[in-house]
Amino acid sequence: MYSFNMKDGNVTVLGQKTELVGELKFSDNLVITGRFEGKIESSGNLKIDKTAHCQVSQISADSILVAGEVTGDLNAASKIEVVSGSRVVGDISALRLRIDDNVDFHGQVTMLEAAPDVDIFSVTAAEYKKNSTAFRD
Repeated sequence: MYSFNMKDGNVTVLGQKTELVGELKFSDNLVITGRFEGKIESSGNLKIDKTAHCQVSQISADSILVAGEVTGDLNAASKIEVVSGSRVVGDISALRLRIDDNVDFHGQVTMLEAAPDVDIFSVTAAEYKKNSTAFRD
């Protein structure tokens, strides 16, 4: 099983029978257990539960835990965790990354040395990646 500590603040849950299409912005903590299609921008934490299915252009959050299915790019200012049994089709960029065994992952990974000095909500994903410092040996 996995653990994910939500930071202090409110926790909102989109239930298993919830289907949401559009752009979602939040600053606290969100757990998706249903279906989401669109774009997510957050300064908080996001958990995509094992019952969730997300089709996104991108997800930008402080931290992201994936236990369900995500198609689209994931960008985290601090960390991304992808747990056993989950599926991610898209590129990942984060300061820290943990991918468990038994994960179906198709994409590229960019490890960041430090959070970029750009507002992730005012730039495109391509600009964010350009302004990010990739980890180099």
